[in-house]
Amino acid sequence: MTDTPTKTDAKPAHRSGFGAAAREFVLIVVGALIVSSILRAFVGQMFIIPSESMENTLLVGDRVVVEKLTDVKRGDVVVFEDPGGWLGPSESGQKRGSIGRFFEIVGLLPDSSHGHLIKRLIGMPGDKVACCDSKGRLLVNGQPLDEPYLYPGDAPSQMEFQVTVPAGRIFVMGDHRSASGDSRVHLQDLDANGGNQGDAAFVPLDKVTGRAIMIVWPAGRWTKLGVPDTFKAVPAPGPAPDKPSISLTPPPK
Repeated sequence: MTDTPTKTDAKPAHRSGFGAAAREFVLIVVGALIVSSILRAFVGQMFIIPSESMENTLLVGDRVVVEKLTDVKRGDVVVFEDPGGWLGPSESGQKRGSIGRFFEIVGLLPDSSHGHLIKRLIGMPGDKVACCDSKGRLLVNGQPLDEPYLYPGDAPSQMEFQVTVPAGRIFVMGDHRSASGDSRVHLQDLDANGGNQGDAAFVPLDKVTGRAIMIVWPAGRWTKLGVPDTFKAVPAPGPAPDKPSISLTPPPK
């Protein structure tokens, strides 16, 4: 006499397959979000250009890729956090809602640039930046710059100055000089935190997000952003002082 096996109800195969597929899909999505977040935090990030200060190199609404792995240098187009009091309502960028911010954080949407600025790096720590020589050119460590990226009709600077960039900071200017609230504009600012007059003109390196390397949208404006050749002739800087040196007078002609 043999025992008859007790029959058990088998789960429908299609239900089991659907559950496995759903779990796999969720894992893929979560993994992609994690990878995207890591890339955004440490490798690269996309920003939307909010203002006219970098025309015609960058236009309002352009999407640029900002690379975070390499150190910035003279001539780079750099994105940085507001060092304090630079941004007004018209230049702060439109802040997205909570859902939009989530997709920004995980890297699925370009950053709306809220609280960030983008300018060209003119002076590194220890550099002497001055305007202007007898031909109206900007000087860095005594070397005149030929600036083909300037907005048509703009002078290198309408204001005269001589500065030495302090340690740990940089001096930046927009390519559309007549429409850029850059380092020059803040050379006489008083520091609300008890610092020296003009300290706010120099952007701390730890507030630099990275260097813009490419315009990726609109498609018709796709182009690589590099360092103009004129910066290759600039001599090495001297020792960087702890405090900036600022004079609102022209350099010797």
